[in-house]
Amino acid sequence: MSTSSRYERPALTVDVVLVASVDGQHRVLLIRRKNPPFEGRWALPGGFVDPHEPLEDAARRELWEETGTRPARLEQLHTFGTPGRDPRGWTVSVVYLALLGEGESRAVQPQAGDDAADVGWFDLLAPPSLAFDHADILAHARNALDLGE
Repeated sequence: MSTSSRYERPALTVDVVLVASVDGQHRVLLIRRKNPPFEGRWALPGGFVDPHEPLEDAARRELWEETGTRPARLEQLHTFGTPGRDPRGWTVSVVYLALLGEGESRAVQPQAGDDAADVGWFDLLAPPSLAFDHADILAHARNALDLGE
């Protein structure tokens, strides 16, 4: 039996936590999902990694397609793979973090695109109800940024 037939493979996704500092407040960029699952709910920008696509390239592509945003720097934050995090099946997401300073954040004008019905900035410490396990992802990002709960 070959190795590939013995082990089930998860779908691989990327998500991006884009945080901007605006007037001393930390804001996070979210999209409103256009498609199921969680149609109409707010979520982090992200999506499936294409075959043979580098992870950071996938994160940048998804962020651009869904929000029209291109941050200068991304850093890998954490990997999330708890079974059941996506109702479509076993999905592992590599999450990236991008921080925008005051000047950089004022220049960003996000626009919904691809499978995003809307895009908006939200208080990082009090976001709306989120799709998937994105509330857990934001909690991890707040902890990494030492912003608490």
